[in-house]
Amino acid sequence: MDELRLRPARASDAPAIARCVEAAYSPYIERIGEPPGPMLDDYRQVVRDHRVFVVEGAGEIAGAIVLIEKQGTILLDNVAVLPSRQGEGLGRCLMLHAEAEARRLGYESIDLYTHELMRENFALYARNGYEEVERRTERGFPRIYMRKRL
Repeated sequence: MDELRLRPARASDAPAIARCVEAAYSPYIERIGEPPGPMLDDYRQVVRDHRVFVVEGAGEIAGAIVLIEKQGTILLDNVAVLPSRQGEGLGRCLMLHAEAEARRLGYESIDLYTHELMRENFALYARNGYEEVERRTERGFPRIYMRKRL
């Protein structure tokens, strides 16, 4: 495996982050009947407005996370790993970094959500200590919100 580096995203990373998100989320389009929410975001704006971190290796962005602070909480809004790099532990590395960043910023918990039809994500998050706190529809997507105490 090549040398990987986790770092804050730069504005110039936005196109590569968008490609990573598209590759990671495209398999869900058929299941949910439309592109998942993260595929609709403008990553130039996301990088500018939020805390975004990338895993870089072999000259490419292999994964990314987006953290959003608002109303006294921190949301792990998106975690994406290139399909060709899945199974290498990059997603877990990114999630652990998100949790460490939340702690560093003084949060006692971290929230995330997943589309209710992305059942494997729900199971993965539950195995990693996240508990369901509510279900609601946002931007037209039925979402399961989860929280992990840090």
